[in-house]
Amino acid sequence: MRDEISEKSQIKKEKLIAEALFENSTSAIVLLDNNHRIINFNQKFTEKFGYELEEIKGEYIDDVLELNKPGSADLSITERTLSGEQVKTEGIRYDRDGNPIHFLIKGVPILIDGKVEGIYGIYDDITRIKETKKQLEVKEEQYRKLFDKSPVGMMLINRNGDILKVNDTHCKISGYSKEEIVGNNIFETVVPSEYNEEAKNNIDDILSGDDKEYIGKSIAKNGETYYILFKETRIKMPDGSYAVLSMQLDYTEYKEQQEKIEYISFHDKLTGLYNRFFMEEEISRLDTERQLPISMIMADVNGLKLINDSYGHEEGDRILKSVGQLLLKTVRKEDIVARWAGDEFLILLPQTGKEEADKIRMRIKKECEMTQYDRIPIALGVGVATKNDDEDIYHTIHRADKNMYQDKLTDSKSSKNKIVQSFINTLGAKSDETEEHAMRMATLAFSLGESIGLSNEQLNNLSLLATLHDIGKVTIPADILNKPGKLTEEEWDIVSEHPVTGYRIAINTDEFAKIARQILCHHEHWDGTGYPQGLKGEEIPLLARIITIVDAYDVMTFGRPYKEVVSKREAVEEIKRCSRSQFDPELVDIFIELMSED
Repeated sequence: MRDEISEKSQIKKEKLIAEALFENSTSAIVLLDNNHRIINFNQKFTEKFGYELEEIKGEYIDDVLELNKPGSADLSITERTLSGEQVKTEGIRYDRDGNPIHFLIKGVPILIDGKVEGIYGIYDDITRIKETKKQLEVKEEQYRKLFDKSPVGMMLINRNGDILKVNDTHCKISGYSKEEIVGNNIFETVVPSEYNEEAKNNIDDILSGDDKEYIGKSIAKNGETYYILFKETRIKMPDGSYAVLSMQLDYTEYKEQQEKIEYISFHDKLTGLYNRFFMEEEISRLDTERQLPISMIMADVNGLKLINDSYGHEEGDRILKSVGQLLLKTVRKEDIVARWAGDEFLILLPQTGKEEADKIRMRIKKECEMTQYDRIPIALGVGVATKNDDEDIYHTIHRADKNMYQDKLTDSKSSKNKIVQSFINTLGAKSDETEEHAMRMATLAFSLGESIGLSNEQLNNLSLLATLHDIGKVTIPADILNKPGKLTEEEWDIVSEHPVTGYRIAINTDEFAKIARQILCHHEHWDGTGYPQGLKGEEIPLLARIITIVDAYDVMTFGRPYKEVVSKREAVEEIKRCSRSQFDPELVDIFIELMSED
């Protein structure tokens, strides 16, 4: 009897222990019968899945936790456990809200007298482990790609100098294939013998935690040596040991890049001259008593806006490049020429007095004169100032700038007129806009202007307009200007821009600005069908209305590649026909009367 009581007591104790383990386990545990149905589960199960026992007791475990979601484990896990097998696997199960959770799943059969009477399902949440593992895999892939695809040579070596890994760039630099170099030793392949001791010391230092950056030599597969910029550091390997990561850049290429960057930093991209940054550094370096006297020459391009507005900024850039070459041609070897800003250039002349600086200034002016017959002549305002004592060097520059502007004011009008004259010459050379055409128009326009009682100033402006009305055609290609057939739509768009271009040219010069609007309007029609603004009637300036008539008459009577010559009588009849549409009717009547007297 006493033994029976003792045995029952032991069973009770074991049951209590089992229940305590069941309830206090850090794993979610469910007790199933031998039909997969839920009998009981612990508090951790409730916390993890969100169910209370009363909700799902007696339900099939797979129906509850899998919810027929794709990607979950199949029913074979439960079947295998019921067959007496202990199962351990990973799978996805879903909580009450349908959220997927990664679990390490264990199926433990409950055996009584050798027969499976139920199952313990044990679920350990490994979601965080999975995420961490995925992150590590992503990082590993990133590091692998960084190593393999790096634009610099990469080599991984151990303490003994054995080569563990290289990338494609290293193979390109050294000439070795991966198969030829991986597994070999650096002292037998890429390290020159005279550098062996230094290389061994570097490995020791790096594996002790010191990073290295230095320039050294390496041997290519073909036996040639070349300089390499090394950057080396220690990295930890998967087995816990340390290795040296050697990053290598062919120093020849590096040096070229360095020189290129230095050139870009110190030079103006357009002209190739030194830039303002470099000049300011040189001013600071040379502004010493030993360099006195120091002279500064400031030069500014006259009429650049006129050139940009007429031909476009590409032509303006070409002029700036030409100015740069002109200045380099005139200065001495020791002088420093820089593009200071926009269309301004600064020349630094160390150990140079004002007399010598003035000679250089005159050489610059003479070189400009040599371009007067070019398609677009170069004109510069040039100013000189000299520092002889402790004057602030930037005050010297200011004085040179002031003198340059004085020279520019004196020369600017003449320079712009020369540029416009060069436009006229260019236009005459590539089209029928000849000097004779302009003179005929001026004579005819003058007569018509006198007939309507224009003032002397208006008559002078009318003569000027006759000369410059088509100046905007200077930017039109000769093949379009002289095309005998009908213009394409694209060609017509180019031609129809010439009044606007002519306006921009004239408005930029003091002498011609007074007829700029008339140039803009000389293709407007009385009925509003003209261009570029579609002005109508007396909205069109009077002088432009006069030029429209005499221009049409001269073109008809002297011809163009696109228009055959007609008689004076036929031309007058055509102008009469276009009265009130293209031409001012009152002016047409006076013009016809004037022609009848001729």
